[in-house]
This record gives sequence, C-alpha cells and structure tokens, in this order.
Amino acid sequence: MQERRTGGRTSRGTGRRRSWEDESAAAAPADGYQGGVGRLRRLARLLPAALFALGLVLELATPPNVTISAPFAATPLAAAALLSFRATVVAGVASSGTVVLLTWLHDEVGPDIEPEARSITIATVSALAVGVNYVLRRSGEQLASARVVAEAVQLAVLPTPPTRTGGLVFATRYRAAQTDARIGGDFYAVEETPYGVRLLLGDVRGKGLGAVEAVVIVVGAFREAAEREETLADVAARLDRALQREGRRQLGTARFEGFTTAVLVEIPTHPPPPGDSGTPQGTAPQNAASGPVLRLVNRGHPGPVLLHQGRTTLLEPDEPALPLGMTELGVWPDEIDEVPFPPGSQLLLYTDGLSEARNADGVFYDPAGRLSRSYFADPEELLETILIDVADHTGGEAVDDMALLAVAHETRRST
Repeated sequence: MQERRTGGRTSRGTGRRRSWEDESAAAAPADGYQGGVGRLRRLARLLPAALFALGLVLELATPPNVTISAPFAATPLAAAALLSFRATVVAGVASSGTVVLLTWLHDEVGPDIEPEARSITIATVSALAVGVNYVLRRSGEQLASARVVAEAVQLAVLPTPPTRTGGLVFATRYRAAQTDARIGGDFYAVEETPYGVRLLLGDVRGKGLGAVEAVVIVVGAFREAAEREETLADVAARLDRALQREGRRQLGTARFEGFTTAVLVEIPTHPPPPGDSGTPQGTAPQNAASGPVLRLVNRGHPGPVLLHQGRTTLLEPDEPALPLGMTELGVWPDEIDEVPFPPGSQLLLYTDGLSEARNADGVFYDPAGRLSRSYFADPEELLETILIDVADHTGGEAVDDMALLAVAHETRRST
C-alpha cells in the first residue's frame, strides 16, 4: 500500500480542490455554451450562400480580363460538408450555371479556351461535391445506427448500479475512447450480498465484439459468484474458471492470449456474529483497524485510491497476482488485503484509461497525486471532477476507454 499526499491543485484559502462546480462557474453556463454552438452551426450553414454571393460580386466588379472563380468552386464544397444532399445539388448547379452565364455575358470572347476550361472545372468540382455529400450522409446514418446498437449493448452489459445500497452511496461513469462506440472492454458491477456489498471493476484485453463477449461472461459470473461464494478469493476463482471455460470453447489466440485485469472489493455491511472476527475464513486481515473496512483482491489491475480527510492512499496489493484467465501459467492462492474504510472516506476504482491518459508531454495522469488535498461532497462530485481534470490534462484526447466507480458511506448530506 502506497500513500501519496502531493500533486493536487487547491483553491485559495480553503485547500479544497477546484471541483466541477468551480469549473462551471469559471466557464460559460451549459445552456449558454449549447446556445453558442447552435448559433455557430446556423451561421456555418450560410457559408455556401456567402461564397456564392462573394464570387458574384467579385466577378461583376472586376474587369473582363480578370477571372475570379475560386468562390464558385468553394460553394458546392462548403454545401457538401454543411447542407443536405438536395442543397448540395442546388449549390453545384447554381455555381456551374452562373459561371457559364457570366462567361457568356461578361467575359471577353477570345481564341483561348480558358473560359470553357473554367466552366468545366466548376462543373467537375460540383459533381465531386455531390458525391462527397452522399458519402457523408450515408456514413452519418450508419454511424447513428451503430451508436444506437452500441448504446443498447451497453445498457444490457453494464446496467447502472444502484446509487444507494447497504448504507453506501455509488457513482459510475463510462467514457469510450471512440465517439462511435459506447462500450469496449471496461466494465463494473455492484452486488449486495449476504457477505456485504461487493464491487467489481476491470478491463478485458482487446476491443470490439470479442471484448464485449468477455465482459458479458465476467459480469455474469461475478453476479452469481458474489451471492454464493464466502470470500473474495473464491469469487475471483469462479471468474477465472468462467474465462477458462470460454477459452477452451474458442479457438486460436482467444484461448491462449485472452485475459482480464480486475479488482474485487468487499465492504461488510452487517456486524459479525459474537465471537466472529468478521474476517472470511482462510484470510488474514492486513492493515485492519476497528470500524468499517474494505477487503480487496487485485488481479493485475491499477490500484484503487482511498480518499480521506484530504489524503489519498494508493491501495496496491501486497502480493501481485496474475490477471484473470491466466491460470494456465500457474495458480496461487489470492491474498485478500484489508484496509480501514472510515466514515467520510471515498474509494475510487478506475481502469487504465484514466491512469494511462497522457498529456502533450507524455506525462501520465496520476489519480492519487492529483486528488491529494482534495475534498468532495459525494462520489458524484468526485467523478465529475475527475472527468474535467483528465480532459484538461489530455487536452480532450482519449486513446482508451475509461470506467470509473466511486463509493462512500451514506450520510445525511448524501441523502
């Protein structure tokens, strides 16, 4: 377990980290931002007409021996990017027809073929613009359809955990690296069980349908095992067996190279019976103290961050373990780490999409360091602050999916 207490930005006078509310106060209101975007889009739609008018004015205002054709060529191209298919056709016909008409009425007639070549060029550009618009519209329709399907898959595979259960408050976020995919290999789950509330967060190797299939297997196995298995080590073993069964069913690289990193957490919500220490059979408490505790099993995943009274602690496992699905390389008993989880503290679970997010200089995002000396009212505020901060760190560029799960004890303020 490694404790980190440096690196957080603070607000003057309070020592409180600038949260998403502070960011919103410093920036324009959300409605104003959306309204500004809408106005820019409406103005952008006027660009083809403005280019056409500019070309017409320049052509009429210049001597016959001066030819201005660039605005007419740009008109259908701008329409292809900003307007509908029909509007692009109209823009192309208008530009081509106007150039032909102006050549006949305004330009001097000479022995060269420059006017005819100009008319052919504008017509060719117009035809290309119509084709580009058609491709863009078809791609947009297919992308919208893919987004709808991906959204349905996400809702089926990663249903939103309860915001409150077992005296705990939860918040989750999922951010895909690609705008055309809402789900990848990252996952999370929350289950209230006879042994307490159990959490799972992890990352499947790979992307696409294969990753989604593995997510379904892991999350489904966790929901069943969390209810039945007495210890987190037994839950992890069940997940291992589920991935191994899938590996034997498949052929090729999936059998030998597929694996899943994950961290499992148990938060006891019921007092142990008299004479029982509350520690699951076969495990030894580590760093335990009187009061609420966390039990963790980490299978090759980035360590969670515990936040308490402005301090952050990176909960790295005492004994590193292999990711799930790699028991063919060897089997070792899982070590269950136990740490205090006092009221007022919060636990942050995340995938490597957060910890491996880099800025322009190649510096990785350090959750423990950047959240140090920070105070958050509830898990929702914590996750909103992280999303703003990591976007500021990377400049808005995300190269990997990111799943976040935060949990805290329920208090009167959070109800």
